[in-house]
Amino acid sequence: MTEIWFTRHGEPDGNRQRRLQGWQDIPLNEAGRQQAAQLAARMRDEAVQTRFDALYSSDLQRARDTAQPVAEQLDLRIRTEPGIRERGFGVLEGLDLEHIDTLAPAAAASWKSRDPLRPLDGGETLGQFQSRVISTVDDIAGRHGGERIMLFTHGGVLDIVWRHASGVPLNAPRDASMLNVSINRVGVSGREWQVLDWGDVSHVSGETRNDVVR
Repeated sequence: MTEIWFTRHGEPDGNRQRRLQGWQDIPLNEAGRQQAAQLAARMRDEAVQTRFDALYSSDLQRARDTAQPVAEQLDLRIRTEPGIRERGFGVLEGLDLEHIDTLAPAAAASWKSRDPLRPLDGGETLGQFQSRVISTVDDIAGRHGGERIMLFTHGGVLDIVWRHASGVPLNAPRDASMLNVSINRVGVSGREWQVLDWGDVSHVSGETRNDVVR
């Protein structure tokens, strides 16, 4: 079994402003940088007893910049992996959730529908996104059989991972959180995934936690 510690990036301004960010390459804000430092301190302590064999990150800077201080603590290089970047939201990117129905009604309806086949103007269908995430994680896990690794990624990716590991359909309600710099542990054996632990933010102060809207 490969044990994967999926970690969502720290906070960028878009999270606080409740904007859909997608492939927009935006930096962490000050709170996000503090979160990354708190996570790195946690992983420094974890590494005393727990070996980590590899560290991967989405190619978007909010994930890479969260991974960097952890990589330094674990003495691992960051392996950049575009396959675990956020879903491409097309024309919805940069729009705040309060106004998307007015600014881009057709795309907003597509996003809200959770229909895996419904096109999203300029972006990925939910089904395309799901396939990308699952195939990428399966590929990474196959390279690290019997090892423990970290993947730094995004809220939408965590949503797909949790659903796939829990057997929850894309259009069903979700009862798991996707918090900034949360640690979410999943075991992958062959094509079988299982949730080992989810939503661990014990290293982060409460006021800096932000869930993802799905």
